[in-house]
Amino acid sequence: MKAWRVHAFGEPETMVFEDVPVPEAGPGQALIKVAAAGLNFFDILQVQGKYQVKPPFPFIPGAEVAGTVEGTGEPVLAMVSGGGFAEYVAADTARMAPVPKGMDLATAAAVPVVYQTSYFALKDRAALREGEWLLVHAAASGVGVTAVQLGRAWGARVIATAGSQEKLDFVKSLGAEYILSYNDGTWVEAVKQITGGRGADVIYDPVGGDIFDLSTKCIASGGRLLVIGFASGRIPTIAANRILLKNMSVVGAVWGGHVQANPGYAGATQRALGEMFESGQLHPPSPARYPLADAPVALRDLVNRKVLWKAVLTR
Repeated sequence: MKAWRVHAFGEPETMVFEDVPVPEAGPGQALIKVAAAGLNFFDILQVQGKYQVKPPFPFIPGAEVAGTVEGTGEPVLAMVSGGGFAEYVAADTARMAPVPKGMDLATAAAVPVVYQTSYFALKDRAALREGEWLLVHAAASGVGVTAVQLGRAWGARVIATAGSQEKLDFVKSLGAEYILSYNDGTWVEAVKQITGGRGADVIYDPVGGDIFDLSTKCIASGGRLLVIGFASGRIPTIAANRILLKNMSVVGAVWGGHVQANPGYAGATQRALGEMFESGQLHPPSPARYPLADAPVALRDLVNRKVLWKAVLTR
């Protein structure tokens, strides 16, 4: 089969598209013929050697796929520990789920990691409640879109930030009640005004850097600031006295680590999300599609913020 492999840390363009053996499904696994593979920002970090998980060389990136089970033809989506940027992948059956009714395989490949991340962050870590103010940063990104949609589905009032008018219009169409540019610091006062001086009860931050710093100035008393990632490139710090004086919580949300520690979590969450998809509570946008052979182009577009929501590699 064809697959993209990383032989040394570098950039997307240094990956090698080559012939490799089709993997064999081990105990508790199934072999999936991949129709589409989702791209995530952490794929780029892993290729660069900047991600916390560093597989041994050579490795195949890609953590989410959709396709058909070899031998049965059953359409499934799956979360995998690498190996997604290939024509076949062996996946743990505990981390597989049927494709929701009415969802095409390209869209199905885009949903597992980002929806699960936001489900874990908002429901399990922040305990988001109906009627609360939810501020979602980088709302046009993969995790941002899912946070907006889940927040709305659970009855929160959603304020979304993004870096361009195109992205702001996009997240507005997905259900954000208010949209704000985060290209300057004026959004901080805007959040306070929108919430009647209260501030946001839950802030969802996949950006870090200055966005994290400024978020501490518009969080409500008793608010929860979710640390999702550091797309800005700078890992921020915070003085403990600010946490004390604001009566706030800074809450980490590492979905991957939680799934490793709780093997049944991914399957149970995907079943819950599947019900939300099929009941019409969640509407994943159509992802940008790239041929499998164009994986470096797709990753570079992701790095350059040219992708709204998600991109997938298709066969």
